[in-house]
Amino acid sequence: MADKKKKTGQGKTLKKVFRHLGKYRIFVIFSILLATVSVALTLYVPKLTGHAVDYIVTAGQVDFPGVVEVMVRIGICTLITALAQWLMNVCNNKMTYQVVQDIRNEAFRKIEILPLKYIDGRPHGEVVSRVIADVDQFADGLLMGFTQLFTGIATIVGTFCFMLSVNVMITFVVVLITPVSFLVANFIARRTFSMFRLQSEIRGEQTGLIDEMVENQKVVQAFGRGQKVTDQFDEINERLGKASLKATFFSSITNPATRFVNSLVYTGVGIAGAFGVVNGSLTVGQLSSFLSYANQYTKPFNEISGVVTEFQNAVACAQRIFDLIEEEPQTPEPENVVKLERVQGNVKAEHVDFSYEEGQQLIRDFNLDVKPGQRIAIVGPTGCGKTTFINLLMRFYDVKDGAITVEGHDIREVTRRSLREGYGMVLQDTWLKTGTIRDNITMGRPDASEEEVVAAAKASHIHSFIRRLPKGYDTWITEDGGGLSQGQKQLLCIARVMLCRPPMLILDEATSSIDTRTELKIQDAFAELMKGRTTFIVAHRLSTIREADVILVMKDGQIIEQGDHQSLLTQGGFYRHLYESQFAHTAK
Repeated sequence: MADKKKKTGQGKTLKKVFRHLGKYRIFVIFSILLATVSVALTLYVPKLTGHAVDYIVTAGQVDFPGVVEVMVRIGICTLITALAQWLMNVCNNKMTYQVVQDIRNEAFRKIEILPLKYIDGRPHGEVVSRVIADVDQFADGLLMGFTQLFTGIATIVGTFCFMLSVNVMITFVVVLITPVSFLVANFIARRTFSMFRLQSEIRGEQTGLIDEMVENQKVVQAFGRGQKVTDQFDEINERLGKASLKATFFSSITNPATRFVNSLVYTGVGIAGAFGVVNGSLTVGQLSSFLSYANQYTKPFNEISGVVTEFQNAVACAQRIFDLIEEEPQTPEPENVVKLERVQGNVKAEHVDFSYEEGQQLIRDFNLDVKPGQRIAIVGPTGCGKTTFINLLMRFYDVKDGAITVEGHDIREVTRRSLREGYGMVLQDTWLKTGTIRDNITMGRPDASEEEVVAAAKASHIHSFIRRLPKGYDTWITEDGGGLSQGQKQLLCIARVMLCRPPMLILDEATSSIDTRTELKIQDAFAELMKGRTTFIVAHRLSTIREADVILVMKDGQIIEQGDHQSLLTQGGFYRHLYESQFAHTAK
């Protein structure tokens, strides 16, 4: 049952590969034609060589004009064969890497529309491994397949026809022994696919661990987890070694096994041919040609068996990348989707329910009505659903029940792009891209002028720091910010929002990594930016939200208290308890 399922999976994967190849069928056709020309001329050479041998009868009886004519023909055949093989390789390379480019593009585009649940639920390195390492392995197998498979098949068919034209009986001897190669190839192919797939999976796991450890090396060292991580890596590496060894062992059987078959064929031809020469049914030149054909006939079986083994690895890798491409995308936008225009900041949540995992409800019966220009602060203990609500507002996740509306439109019936363009977002976790300081600030507005960029940097109090950098705004940084501090990276993210000036703001611990003095200045800049804009503020430090119009106090996914700062203190409830726990000395 498992073998049948595996074969079905391989068959489906191959169909997908051939579907991608369909776009480049012209290269496939040219490759087959060129392989045929190359093989035909290559096989014609041994026949010419046989004629040359027959022209040399005994000492003093050599037909030199005949030998010279044969040598010229061999030279012409060799030149045309070389040209045909070069052109065939050009076609194969073009076809293979175009297919690989298409698959990589398809995979990357799919990642862009996958639900965040998929990305959040897997090691990022494992996803990277599929798009990079697995596609590379697939390319290697595909290229080898095209380069050797067409030539090999053409060689087998062509050699068989040439041998038949020389001697039928000896050809029969060759064909009789040939099925042994098919048995060997089939034996290897059935056992290597699952091993190569396991190898790819463990390699993805290993890439995920390496990616995780490199990204968080400071934390690993700070908590003395170096040895533990090394042991974990060693365990994965050992499993990868065992899986690779098994896959390599079975694939390495190919060469000696097929060479043994080659020797059987060559021996059979030699013995049968010797008897043919003795009884006069075969000339020495013909026997010479036949022995050459026997070598040429068996060689492709050796190569094709190797190709089959490598192709098993390629198909296993292709299956993993196709699994990613065929993942269920995020909910598609409906046909009558609305594009948000003139966003003023009317946001409403009605009876919203949400959970990341089935049966573990996080947000329950959440209701909220926000008017344009209001500042809504969301506070509560860790895990109460603050950031989850922000994810729902941005439609990174969809609500399970209820609805969230913006300007009266259910956000599930609004284009994601127009919805997200309506928000400016500054998170606690900063994200920068590899590029210049200017590129990072203008991410939301690539057409911004130099004056606007500088004004945004000044408003976020990072202009003076940028000016001290070697190349100012043209200084190149990597995704981790290079030598920038966490606070400086956060100021760059704030400058990004200052430049866009969107109609609504989301500030999720936006100043958590900034020193108190700079924070006070940033708060003034934010206060100016928030005027007339609906703003959602997620904060642990309650000092940053005293001026909010409405404070939502969340606990266990529900709003348990609601009001402004003073009214909530007067109520003496959960908010007052939180406030006094942070400002106990002031309360006294």
